Amino acid sequence: MTDEELRVSKIENGTVIDHIPGSQALNVLAILGIDGTGGETVSIGMNVPSDRLGRKDVVKVEDRELSQSEVDVLSLIAPAATINIIRGFEVVEKHRVERPETVTGVLQCSNKHCITAEDEPVDSRFEVLDDGVRCVYCDSITRENIAAELLI
Repeated sequence: MTDEELRVSKIENGTVIDHIPGSQALNVLAILGIDGTGGETVSIGMNVPSDRLGRKDVVKVEDRELSQSEVDVLSLIAPAATINIIRGFEVVEKHRVERPETVTGVLQCSNKHCITAEDEPVDSRFEVLDDGVRCVYCDSITRENIAAELLI
């Protein structure tokens, strides 16, 4: 996309998450805990034409850089995403997300009988699979709508 085709303005400081699969931008916002009540300035492009993905979403979050745990969970729903850190209107850092082997403390197990769902002081921990996540405690597998299992 050329500058003449920009659909939203550049940001001065913050993070641009590009190459999100089409229709996943709202799940990305859920991962980031952004629901509109915190006052963050966010720009979203949904189902934008993409040579690589066909259709993609783009999320720009002003004045915020993502933590590694946020990037790890983001990689579960957008494994081809790129993270661009913007400072002074310039891209100062750019990298692709990498799927971790495990994620801890950011998802809840969908199994109501899992030890992590009880009143035990146990952080959830999931092994990352090619097509979802598996709870290391009860072996429950979540393949779809991972964003719905977020602990936010």
